Amino acid sequence: MPVEVIMPKVDMDMARGTVAAWHVEPGATVAKGDPLFDIETDKAAMEVEAQADGILHHPAPEGTEVAIGQPVAWLYAEGEEVGDAPAVSAPEAQPEPEEPAETTVSEPVSPPSPTENIRATPRARTLARDANIDLATLTGSGPRGRIQAEDVPQAREEVPATFTAQTGALHVMRSKGTGTPLVLIHGFASDSMSWKPLEAHLKNRALIRIDLPCHGKSPNMRVGSFADLVKTVRQTFDDLHLDAAHVIGHSLGGAVALALADTRPRSIASLTLIAPAGLGPDINEAALAGIARATKPESLAPWLKTLVHDESLINDGYARAAMKTRLDPHMRAAQAALAHAVFPDGTQAFDLKAALHRVSMPTRLIWGRSDKIIPWQHALTAPGPVALHLFEATGHLPQFERAEGIGKLLQSAL
Repeated sequence: MPVEVIMPKVDMDMARGTVAAWHVEPGATVAKGDPLFDIETDKAAMEVEAQADGILHHPAPEGTEVAIGQPVAWLYAEGEEVGDAPAVSAPEAQPEPEEPAETTVSEPVSPPSPTENIRATPRARTLARDANIDLATLTGSGPRGRIQAEDVPQAREEVPATFTAQTGALHVMRSKGTGTPLVLIHGFASDSMSWKPLEAHLKNRALIRIDLPCHGKSPNMRVGSFADLVKTVRQTFDDLHLDAAHVIGHSLGGAVALALADTRPRSIASLTLIAPAGLGPDINEAALAGIARATKPESLAPWLKTLVHDESLINDGYARAAMKTRLDPHMRAAQAALAHAVFPDGTQAFDLKAALHRVSMPTRLIWGRSDKIIPWQHALTAPGPVALHLFEATGHLPQFERAEGIGKLLQSAL
């Protein structure tokens, strides 16, 4: 019998999830623990791993909304006959489980190993196995003492201060749509999935999202300076071979977008900078360092709250979903090294005011007046004919807190 791959529950009030992207093609063989697909909800985005070995068949199309607990695909054994997708019976009403459900599968019954009797998530098992850590030595922070992925790094004596530099192209995601494409470049310690709230208000637009080095699914590169960072992103932009693009950047990604526009003006139709770095020396070093070094949702949440005006937006579910994307200690170490390179001693060491003066394409600055990361007053130093849009009661993430307003602004401007 094929093994069901079901839609997991990643947020307490989640009823449905969207299949955002598959990491493997139908007919591909996967091993337990391999990245299988990405899901998106109104509050979170995360990667789901395969919970069994098998061959993937009948995956739900990308963009499909699926109810919690319902199958999104099936894993078949080698040589098992594959016909139509198995019928799905309506789920019976059941009381709320005591712990968040994850991707659940029905596996062949086999004698349990000593560690299988220990309550732990699949991701925690994978991390413990890779680090040669005995699960029995760990204390779980989840419901009924279940070991979570974030519990495993605490068993190591220290988070690596260095990382193995990787090579390769930056990760790029595309969404089909019409018109001149929008190229989205996220900020420090974020990834391309952070644009999801804004994308809901940019319907039918062609979107291209770039993960910065050491972020998301891009490799953990050694970046020696802001110029090195721009050079890497510019190479990825050039490889897209776009005749024209509207470029939107946030925070550090805004600085990169501005530097990109300064060197590729003929390829950029318009430029939108959301709370960009590069227009003044001040930056909240403590918040950047706190986010980069956090290994648990409890230590990450207070720093995430500095990013917004309305702290109630950063609830426990949001913090846990955010932490799931930051479990790799090598990625955190790579980001810390990147921050040291571009923000030495907690200072924006690069000045892009001259570049902003040179841009010839329509350019707009968007900022929240309650920004605790980069002062919005940096916008007042902007030279040249640049449009400035200030949002009241808004922090460093206007694209999250004021997604609808910024979406309308962009739709009108573009």
